[in-house]
Amino acid sequence: MNNKKTKTNKIWGERMKSNPSNLLTKINASIHFDKKLYAQDIKASIVHSKMLAKQKIIKNNVSNRIIKGLKKIEKEIQQKKFKFSEFDEDIHLNIEKRLFQIIGDDAGFLHIARSRNDQVTTDFKLWVIDASKKLNIEIKNLIKAITKLAEKNYKTIMPGFTHLKNAQPILFSHYMLAYAEMFKRDYKKFQNVINNSSDNPLGSVALAGTSFNIDRNYTSKLLGFSKPTDNSIDGVSDRDYALEFLFVSSLCSMHLSRLAEEIILWNSDIVNMIIVKDNMLTGSSIMPQKKNPDGAELIRGKTGSVYGCLNSLLVTMKGLPLSYFKDMQEDKEPVFKSYEILILNLKIAKELIESLKLNKKIMKKFANDGYTTATDFADYLVKKGLSFRVAHKKSAKLVNIAENKNIPLDQLNFEDIKKIDPLIEKDVIKILKVENSVDLKNSYGGTSLKNVVKMIKKMKKEFK
Repeated sequence: MNNKKTKTNKIWGERMKSNPSNLLTKINASIHFDKKLYAQDIKASIVHSKMLAKQKIIKNNVSNRIIKGLKKIEKEIQQKKFKFSEFDEDIHLNIEKRLFQIIGDDAGFLHIARSRNDQVTTDFKLWVIDASKKLNIEIKNLIKAITKLAEKNYKTIMPGFTHLKNAQPILFSHYMLAYAEMFKRDYKKFQNVINNSSDNPLGSVALAGTSFNIDRNYTSKLLGFSKPTDNSIDGVSDRDYALEFLFVSSLCSMHLSRLAEEIILWNSDIVNMIIVKDNMLTGSSIMPQKKNPDGAELIRGKTGSVYGCLNSLLVTMKGLPLSYFKDMQEDKEPVFKSYEILILNLKIAKELIESLKLNKKIMKKFANDGYTTATDFADYLVKKGLSFRVAHKKSAKLVNIAENKNIPLDQLNFEDIKKIDPLIEKDVIKILKVENSVDLKNSYGGTSLKNVVKMIKKMKKEFK
């Protein structure tokens, strides 16, 4: 009985009087998702083996055989020849078992001064760093696409909205650059995820460290970390890096969802401010005329799943005392899922932006609807010497006059405008035109053409 146990499970089977039940084996296994960590696990194991040899904890020839075996395993996985086993629980034990098959008992030296507790969080941190870098590549591509669209249409006037009501005339380019700013913040936040994940937990072992003379600075350097974690208990307990990754992913997804909603709304038959190319639309199974913005709708829809991933891990971690618990095995699936959703959504968003064509005449018409230069008229009166509150009331009266005549403000005759206040002069006509309204907003960050041209140049310089 004992020999059978040892044969089926080399790691901890000797301690047990029976093998785990089939159900326990099933719930305990994580190989179906943590096999994504194979590259990081092999990389960290190679570095750990080198360190053990450097510190003369194991012989050089043993380390070399271990490294050679690990590289063979990596090649097998890449070529899809590796057979993953649920019985061997996770990526760590699957690789270790195969290493024993390749090099024999020398494989047993690899786990000196290491536990799966520090092994898994090292692998996971490396994965999060790699994923953040890949996401930032796609965020950069999206920012470049947005900036290019803004530059191509930098003079186009459209309405700015508050409460989905026409508010003030703005430049379309200014509107799009607002989204570029959002994604620029996301880019910086993912860089912060990378920076905040720079402490190396390898060498924390189970939780207390080790009596072996390991060199954690050496493994940190080879793995690309800035330094070892300062506390071994925190080293194996910390999942802040995963939570931060999920939070930034949620924030970026929210920005994508808002952009997608703009595209859906502007592309609707009622608004019709933009045209989306057919390659980014789908049809209807019953209505032959339909062209549906399903890509944008799915970006919006999948955002909820990313939020769910963040909430899932927060709930998992909230009740855990120190240090490691099997609950923490549940940290990876939400992170992997959110990454897969976000990187696809970023790519789709870029293609959507590249597919857009503007209905400039409709945009200009909408910019003039709703008396959007009323604030400019109030500002004009303030510059003539009135307080803003008095000017606000007089501007509202002007809107009422235009509304009663059913014409835009810039089509009112001077005599009607002059009735509002004796300070008004003929230069007021220019103030009421949307083109001039835009150019008057020349404060830093405003929508004037001069400002927007500068912002486009700045964004292009930052994201070459």
